[in-house]
Amino acid sequence: MFAGLARFVVRHPWWTILAWVVTAAAIVVLSPSLETKSDQGDFLPSKYESVQAAKLAKEAYPQAADSTALIVVKRTDGAPITPADSAKVAAAAKTLQAKNYPSVQGFLASDKTVAPNKAIQIISVPMKGQGQAEQKKLGDAIKSMRKDLPSALGSGLSAKVGGEVAGFTDNEKSFQQSFAIVSGATFILIIGLILLIFRAPIAAVLPIIVIMLTEVVATKLIGAASKLLDFSGDDSLQIILTIVLFGIGADYYLFLLFRFRERLRAGDDKKTAMITTVERVGEVITSAAAAIAATFLVLMLASFGLFAAWGPSLAIAVLVMGATSLTLFPAILSLLGTAVFWPSKSWKKQPKAKLSVTMGNMVGRRPLVVALGTGAILLALAAGAFGFKADYDFQSSFPQNTESAQAMKDMQKGFPPGLSTPVQVYLKSEDGQGIPKEKVAAFSEQAKSLPGVGGVQPEQPNKDRSVVRVDLLLKKNPVSNDSISLVKDELRPAAHKIEPAGTKMLVGGETAIFGDINKVVNRDLSVILPVAGVLIALILLLLLRSVVAPLYLVPAVLVGFAATLGASVYVFQGIKGEPGEIFHLPIMLYLFVLAIGTDYNILITARLREEAKEGHEPRKAAALAVQHGGPTVAAAGLILAATFSVMLLAKVSMLQQMGFSIAIGIALAAFVMALFLVPSITALLGHRAWWPGHADRPKVRKGPDPLEEQFTRSEVGS
Repeated sequence: MFAGLARFVVRHPWWTILAWVVTAAAIVVLSPSLETKSDQGDFLPSKYESVQAAKLAKEAYPQAADSTALIVVKRTDGAPITPADSAKVAAAAKTLQAKNYPSVQGFLASDKTVAPNKAIQIISVPMKGQGQAEQKKLGDAIKSMRKDLPSALGSGLSAKVGGEVAGFTDNEKSFQQSFAIVSGATFILIIGLILLIFRAPIAAVLPIIVIMLTEVVATKLIGAASKLLDFSGDDSLQIILTIVLFGIGADYYLFLLFRFRERLRAGDDKKTAMITTVERVGEVITSAAAAIAATFLVLMLASFGLFAAWGPSLAIAVLVMGATSLTLFPAILSLLGTAVFWPSKSWKKQPKAKLSVTMGNMVGRRPLVVALGTGAILLALAAGAFGFKADYDFQSSFPQNTESAQAMKDMQKGFPPGLSTPVQVYLKSEDGQGIPKEKVAAFSEQAKSLPGVGGVQPEQPNKDRSVVRVDLLLKKNPVSNDSISLVKDELRPAAHKIEPAGTKMLVGGETAIFGDINKVVNRDLSVILPVAGVLIALILLLLLRSVVAPLYLVPAVLVGFAATLGASVYVFQGIKGEPGEIFHLPIMLYLFVLAIGTDYNILITARLREEAKEGHEPRKAAALAVQHGGPTVAAAGLILAATFSVMLLAKVSMLQQMGFSIAIGIALAAFVMALFLVPSITALLGHRAWWPGHADRPKVRKGPDPLEEQFTRSEVGS
């Protein structure tokens, strides 16, 4: 199969390129774009209580605000707010109201919005509008308010604007700067490292151009699939898609380029060298792409809609990149030939490769020591995974010197932290009649003693009082891990116990949503990881025709996943003392470490089999596999890990956590598992590693291979 494909692509490169361009153009023109959502709650299944509460809120309060900005006013001299100050605040609210800012529904201020300790007073600003289209209007309104506030308040008072919309407006620049840094550094790193390895500008720039074109095609295909399968992604999907494509695209390109150079050094002409390259590496790329795509597709089993949307999207991208790597890359390289390495002449010389020879000899001669040593390192890191704590406080991951962050700190001087994000309790009449005020008042009084509640806001009935909302203010940060666990495990059950007769209660709000997300993410991980392990095992079984090999390769990948999560826990929760890590970090590691890290195991295992087929006994085959395959794995792992490590330069700690964790995971997959653990275990098992098939059965040798002669010389000299 791969021999036939290789011969066609290499012998008809212009037809291959033309077919790719025509197909890509048709896809781009005919396929729709992917629609995205930004609210995490939109991805929860409808069976969860917080989702049902949100649905009831939309039905009962159709004109209600989608979000609320909070203007926090205090005296410039730090003294308590006086009645005269409060009157000035009320007048300022009317002045701002008259300006008719877009998306703003009103400015609410009275003596009831003065803090009990008189430290501050709040002006509540309900705002209408959701989604990317409305976000600019909301942001512009926030900026205008800030500009007009000093003159509206007059002397003696100062104010800061906070709340969700204000936070988004302030942090948008941090995100844009962070992603600009990451995107630019990604290109620079890929080009720079490939240039360093091959000293050839064409070789360095070529993958960037091809991968960018592939991303355009893949994005359009994902848009078409979203219409057929009825899914939508979130705002982060495009970023993840870019990282995945550049990660695996650079890997597959290096797989081809290293083998192409190897065959040229062995004496093949450029056409023969590329045909042999695609024939031998094609199976590796196909198996790796299939393993990654299958792993991503497992995400479709997730209950959380965000993960379920990532699954088909990323699987499509990987398959498109795999097809590009087997057709477009070989066609271009076969046309360029040795010119791809210009102006360097080093491709003609067989390098001494002292380091890879030394590593190969160590693995081949002492496989037990290597296996035990690398296994111990991974298990020690994996132990840290048991201490993982999810963190849902996105605001704390952004710079704390913004106006919105300062406003929230000022607000907490006079009100419970939960004022900005209350727990929303909805009471719905079972008979459709109005709920008596006395019942609601009695419930509100009892609610004051619910776990973690620091205050209860006045009731908010709908028009016919068939639904009444009561906001509970938490004593602690409402989006902290402790508060989310409290609402999920204690407050919500306790609230249902004091549910007024004749009503149905639903507990909602952002804290409750995150509590339900916590449930669904834990459920999804318990389903996704085992199923992914089975699928990877089946793909390895088909590739290697061995039952034994998957039995140690799959656990190695899973231990690598746990070691990565554990390393992140040690650094961020241990050394840096952070309360937790972003809640979807395990899924991100699943995407980038478990899935993409499998590439390196497949490459080195295929090389182990290839060396065994050349007639080498198991330990020598392991040594040769590390010597010949090691530089490819090391280069690919270095580029991918370095790309993710650039995220450490971002100003947002959430991105720093992702960057460090994924970079260390890729490094472990490439430099620990693929180069040491997998070959050493394979060397120890010997021929039994390929049972019951004959994947390591030596093929008929036509003559000496220059690569083997080189290894023999290096072994004699060592």
